[in-house]
This record gives sequence, C-alpha cells and structure tokens, in this order.
Amino acid sequence: MSYLDSKRIVGTNADRIGTDTISGGWKEVGRTTLGSSNDDITVSSLADKRYLMIMTDNIPTGSIWQSIRYNSDTGSNYANRYSNNGGSDVPSTSLGLSYWGDQLAGTNHGFGIGYTANLAGKEKLALSYGVNQNTSGAGTAPDRTEVVSKWTNTSDAINAVTNHDQGSGSFASGSEVVVLGYDPDDTHTTNFWEELASVNGTGATSFNSGTFTAKKYLWVQIYVDRSADASNGEITVGNTTLDTGSNYSRRRSADGGTDDTLTSQTKISLRTAGLKEFYNIFIINNSANEKLLIIHQNAGGTAGAGNTPYRGEFVAKWANTSNQINIIGFGSGGSNTLSSTSIMKVWGSN
Repeated sequence: MSYLDSKRIVGTNADRIGTDTISGGWKEVGRTTLGSSNDDITVSSLADKRYLMIMTDNIPTGSIWQSIRYNSDTGSNYANRYSNNGGSDVPSTSLGLSYWGDQLAGTNHGFGIGYTANLAGKEKLALSYGVNQNTSGAGTAPDRTEVVSKWTNTSDAINAVTNHDQGSGSFASGSEVVVLGYDPDDTHTTNFWEELASVNGTGATSFNSGTFTAKKYLWVQIYVDRSADASNGEITVGNTTLDTGSNYSRRRSADGGTDDTLTSQTKISLRTAGLKEFYNIFIINNSANEKLLIIHQNAGGTAGAGNTPYRGEFVAKWANTSNQINIIGFGSGGSNTLSSTSIMKVWGSN
C-alpha cells in the first residue's frame, strides 16, 4: 500500500515530518513481547478492524517453525499456498494453523510481515512475507518465504492472533508480535507509523535520507526517476554514515525467475528495467541482531500500456549487530542521475 498514516509518497504541504494532526491510518491494536521462552505468542482482545497488519520478530531458542492461528482456533479451518526461496508453490489444505512469512525460521533470527482482510462474514484472506537471516554474517544470503492463506471462519472478526511454533525449539525472550489495525472510518491520531525522513533526488547519481531517529520497525518507500536505464539500483544503510564495507548479502527473484544470491557485498544490488521504479521495503532494526529487509520492486519498463512492468522480490541483510539503522541511501548504480521527482520516505516505530 502506498498510503501511510493517510499520507502519500508524493506528498502535499500538509505531509510534514512529525505531524500529529493526521487522522486515521494504521493503529497499534495489540502487542505481546515474551519475557521468557514459549511456543506461543498470543495477542488478544483485538479491536474489530477491517484490515490487520501483523509483524513477527522471531528470536529462536532451538529450531522453530512459525505459523499463525486466529481466535485460538485449532480446527482444520485453514488453507495455505507458500513458496520458499522462489521454489515451486506448495498448497496445503484443511490445516489447524496458517503458515506465515518466516516459515524458514529454523535456528536463526527472522522477521515476518503480512496483511489480513478481516471482514467477519467472509473468509479471512492473508498474504505474508518473511526473511530469515540464515547463517550469520554477510557471507551467507538470507532466506525468504511468500505465503497466501485463508481462515475459513465466516462468523467472527479476528480478536486474537497467536504466533505458534511447530518446531522442536521455542520463541526466545524478546520475541514479539505486533498487530496493527486499519478501518476506513477511523479518526484517531495515534498512528503507529511516524514519518522520520522525506527527501528528493538532487540530480546526482545517489541520494540518502539523512540521519533520522532510529526505530525498531522501519517502512521505506522509494520512487526513482532515472536519467537512463543501464545499471542496477543499490541500497546502503548505516548508523550516522552509510556503510560501504562488504557487510551486505541478498536473495533476489526477477519476474518470478529462479532466485539468485549475492554475498559479502558493499551494497544491496537490485535490478533495473526502466527509467522509473518503485520500492516498498520493511526492515527489522534490532541493534543486537543483523538487520533484515523485505523488498518489493516495480520497475516500470518502457512507458505505455503496451509494455509490461518488471518485478523484483528481494530479501537482504546488513550484518551489523551493534547499531540500529538511522540512515538509508539509494544509488543509481552507475552514472545515471536521479531527478528531483525521485523521492524517499522513511516511517518507523518501536
């Protein structure tokens, strides 16, 4: 979604950093953070919201396998379709749980994010994405999962979400589930996502967010207007300054193709397929863990309805375990310049 806190990536004079006057938007409706290890993380007493955004921060003790249940329903009322690391889809029916983004959690830190349509009288449809750090260090690419799922209940809105571990281990202390809700009729001003940075290109080959207040969860949107189509775009992150050391790795699928990986890189290399591109990015930004990114890209391709756009699906990590990200950069990957209509917006929350 390109609308955040009722604001657009192409903003108006009313879309000012730090404003607290915008009504509606994603509101935190529940959160549970474990104080000790457990197989379940349950967020209950949720307000009835038309749409839910669910974020899972999975810190394992032993080997874990993440799944989701709604309203403590353990009956055979779930169906899923998932793909791990770009492999063939796996359909599963009549299950007692719903698969979720960080299905490949294993023994490593993972991050999952997803959306659920939550109309009481309809089956609840969800889509989720996950990134798992895999073996620590930039020498190993992270893993990724994509899931679509449904809960076949047509009587109740979701009032509880349980992050359930099917593995032999458990979720460690500090693991967390955050549930956000959105309803078109909301008028609150307590938006979860706070705008941290908004910058435009300057005609140079790169631009960055400048330093912003570090937050545990980051949501980044970037629109790119390039002078030429020649090189892959690239993302760098850092604390105070952008890190250009060999501390990045990523996994990528281009147009649904077989995943490829790059390790021990000086940036997160993306792809290019046109002058105009749009990126939607979520980041889990714990200081003591490698920073994990989920990136979706629409590369516009040649202008006009007679030409299809191109898509890129990425997961990436910054192998820093000492600092939080508080600056993000985008580069054209070559001599191509980024016009003033290029824009980067960063939102965040703890």
